[in-house]
Amino acid sequence: MGAGIGAGIVAIGAGLGIGRIGGQAMEGIARQPEAAGKIQTAMLIIAALIEVVSLFAVVVCLLIALGNYTF
Repeated sequence: MGAGIGAGIVAIGAGLGIGRIGGQAMEGIARQPEAAGKIQTAMLIIAALIEVVSLFAVVVCLLIALGNYTF
């Protein structure tokens, strides 16, 4: 039960983080259109890193839920 709740919290956190990054990037591009390329590149890299961390956390939650693993 706890692993399912943990996986849900991870998904919510990743969604909020990526949404915030996207919003702030759009605000930055609106303020400085000439820096749009650099801002967009940084935004995509950070979003990918957030996705990797959240995927790792979900996998750990699933391993805990589906097996009797001792760490």
